[in-house]
Amino acid sequence: MANGMTVFRRLVSGLWRALDGIRRFIHLVLMLGLVLVLLSAVGQQVAPIPKVGALLLAPQGRLVEQLSGDPLERALARAQGQPIQETLVKDLVDALHAAKDDDRINSLILKFDAMSSAGLNKLERLAAAIDDFKTSGKKVIAIGDGYTRDQYFVAIRADEVIMNPMGFVYVDGYSRFRSYYKEAIDKLSIDYHVWRVGEYKSFVEPYIRNDMSPEDREMGRRYLDALWDSYQQTVVAVRDLEPGALDRYANNAPELLAEVEGDTARLALHYGLVDKLMDRNERRDYLIEIAGAEEDDELEVAAVGHERYIAAVRATEKAKDGDKVAVLVASGAILDGNQPPGTIGGDSTAALIRKARKDEDIKALVLRVDSGGGSAFASEVIRKELQAFQATGRPVVASMDSVAASGGYWISMAADEIVATANTITGSIGIGGTLPTVDRTLARLGINVDGIGTTDLAGQARLDRPLGESIDSLIGQSIDQGYVQFISLVAGHRNKTLEEVDNIARGRVWIGAAALELGLVDTLGDIDAAVAAAARRAGLSEGEYATTYVEKELEFAEQLAMRFTGVAGFFTRVFGFDGFLPESAERLLDYVDAQIDPFLRLNDPRGIYAVCLCEPS
Repeated sequence: MANGMTVFRRLVSGLWRALDGIRRFIHLVLMLGLVLVLLSAVGQQVAPIPKVGALLLAPQGRLVEQLSGDPLERALARAQGQPIQETLVKDLVDALHAAKDDDRINSLILKFDAMSSAGLNKLERLAAAIDDFKTSGKKVIAIGDGYTRDQYFVAIRADEVIMNPMGFVYVDGYSRFRSYYKEAIDKLSIDYHVWRVGEYKSFVEPYIRNDMSPEDREMGRRYLDALWDSYQQTVVAVRDLEPGALDRYANNAPELLAEVEGDTARLALHYGLVDKLMDRNERRDYLIEIAGAEEDDELEVAAVGHERYIAAVRATEKAKDGDKVAVLVASGAILDGNQPPGTIGGDSTAALIRKARKDEDIKALVLRVDSGGGSAFASEVIRKELQAFQATGRPVVASMDSVAASGGYWISMAADEIVATANTITGSIGIGGTLPTVDRTLARLGINVDGIGTTDLAGQARLDRPLGESIDSLIGQSIDQGYVQFISLVAGHRNKTLEEVDNIARGRVWIGAAALELGLVDTLGDIDAAVAAAARRAGLSEGEYATTYVEKELEFAEQLAMRFTGVAGFFTRVFGFDGFLPESAERLLDYVDAQIDPFLRLNDPRGIYAVCLCEPS
C-alpha cells in the first residue's frame, strides 16, 4: 500500500490512540492501586484441582496461536471478570495431554458454546489431541446449546454429542465476502490510486471495484471448495454418515427442516448429527453420573476448567536443562517496528530471533507462522534475521498454521524446511499498494490548494492534490521491483527459475496440499511434525531435547498485574468496580478499533505491502 498511512489516517490514528492511551493509563493506575492495597494481605495461589472429576474444555472466543494485545491489559480485564475473547490452542492441547494420564481426571467434557471461530488447522490439532486423550479409555462428552460449523467439527470427537432440545447444528460451509467501496469513493470524489503486480493480488480491489474480480472469484472458489471438502470428509467419516450427507444438509436445510415441522434439534438427531437431546437439568444430572458431584455440592458436576487445570500443572513443572528446540510464534499482521503479541513486528520479531540465537542451548528454531502478511519491509527484516540464525549452523523450520500467505510466505521461505498442513492457505506471492487523493472532494467544498515546491517531487504525494506523474511512476516502479525481489527470493530459496515462480505467483493462493505439489512447501504435518523435523536436522534424538517457546519477557508492571489478578478480581466482585468506562462505551470502542485498526496499522516505510486477505469465514 504505497504511502498507505496517509496524512488523514495518521491524524485519525494519532487522535484515536491518544484517547485510548489515556483511558488505558487511568484504568491501569486504578487497577494496580487496588492490587497494591491488598498485596500485603493476599499472595498468589493456584486453585486446587478436584480429587476426582472431569476436565472441562470450554474455550472462549477465537482459537489462536498467540493471544493478541498487551499482556497487562489482558490481566486487568481478567481481574475484572471480563472474558478474554481468545483461547490459546496450545493451552487446550497441553491440558489434554496432561489429563490423559492424570488419575484425578476421570472424564472430559467439551463445551464450545462460547467458542466463536477457528481455522480448520487449529480445529484439527485440537481434534487430534482429543483423540489421543480417548486412548486413555476415559469418557468424552460434548455438550452444547447448539453447534456452529467450527464448534461441531471438534465436538464430534466425543463419545456422545449432546444438544439442547431447542438447539440447532448450523453447518454452513466456508465463505469469503468483502465490502467494495468504488461507488462510495466515486460519490465522494476521491481518487484511489492503485498499483499491483499480479492479477490475483486482490487486497487492493475493494478500492477499484464494486464486486469480486473473476480472478479473485476463481482463486477463492478453488481453496474454499478444498477446505469444505476436507471438512465434509472428516465429519462424514467420524459420524459414519452417508457420502454427501453434510453437503445435502447445508444446501437443503429449509426442505429438511420442513420435514420435521421446523424442529431444528429433531432434525439434527434424526440426521445423525447428534446423539442425545437434553435440557440443562437433564444434562447436569447425566454428567454427575459420569464425572461425579462436587464434594460440597452434590447438585454440581465435579469438573475443573482447562485454564485452572493447566495453570496448576505448569506450576509444578520444572524447566529442563540441556538441548532445546525453540518455537517462535509469528501470528497476525506483519508491521514495521516493535509490535505487541498478536501482530508480527519486524523489529520485535527479529529481537526474539536474536534472543534464540544468543541461547547456546537452543539447537534449532521453529517459526510458527499464522499470518496473511503485511509490510514487505518488515517481512524482509525478519527473513534476514532468520538467515543470521542459520549462519550459526543451526536449522530453521517453518511451521505453517491456518494461513501463511503473502508476507506470511515471505518470512517462511528462508527456512531449511517448510512444513504446512493439507489445509494451510499459502502462496499469494505478489505486491500491491494504494494511495487516495481528495483534491476533487475538497474542490466540491470550495477548498482549493495551491503553492510552490523546490523540486519536481515536492508536494506530489500530498493527500489534497492530484497525484503527480513523477510520484506515480516512482511508486509503480517500486511496486514492480518489489515483486521481482519477492519472486527472486522465492526462486533462490525454493531452487526454481523466475519463470517457474511467476507461473505460480502473481497473487495466486494455494491450499497446502497443492503447494506441496508445486514445490512451495516441503512436507505436510502439524507443529509437532515441524518440531521433530527441526530436531532431526539439528542431530537431536527423541527424548534428548526439550521444546521451549521464545517470547517477549514481561515487564515488571505486567508481571505484577498477572500475578495478582485473582486479588484484583476479588476486589472487583466485592466492591463492584467495573472499569473506567461503562460497558456499552467499552464495547463501542472495541468495535470501532476493530473496524479501523487493520487499515491504520499498515506502516511499511516504503508503502509496499505483501498482503492476502484470504482467510475464510
